[in-house]
Amino acid sequence: MRAKITYAIVAAVLVVYFALVGSRGVFLIQTGTLITVTFGIAVLVLPVIGIWFLWKNTQFARKANSLAAELEREGGLPVDELVRTPSGRIDRDSADAVFRKRKEETERAPGDWRCWFRLAVAYHDARDTPRARKAMQRAIALHEGRQLSA
Repeated sequence: MRAKITYAIVAAVLVVYFALVGSRGVFLIQTGTLITVTFGIAVLVLPVIGIWFLWKNTQFARKANSLAAELEREGGLPVDELVRTPSGRIDRDSADAVFRKRKEETERAPGDWRCWFRLAVAYHDARDTPRARKAMQRAIALHEGRQLSA
């Protein structure tokens, strides 16, 4: 719950920031000189890209949370079997061992979104965020009946 509140606050701050930047872009365009109009258009591109990125991230998080909720209802969420250091950090060797198990599970059932979801969690625990995101995107696509290219 805390992560959702933090995400909502950061998203709200970004939207305000995008609005402020956008208003500066409009102001520059209204000035009417070639340089300010060009610069104003360039400034307007930034909030558009930012809003698109924020929207895609929000959709990704919403879909991933939906899969987690469905997996929880089925009793299929991965069990936390990781060894932790006294400070609470995940032990790297433990994360690697769980990752290998999840990867083998996914290789046996490459069309099962549940396996890809659990693999994404294992990637995340092993601190490999880019691969965790790709695995979660694969899980979402499989759940929605879409195919992603390898």
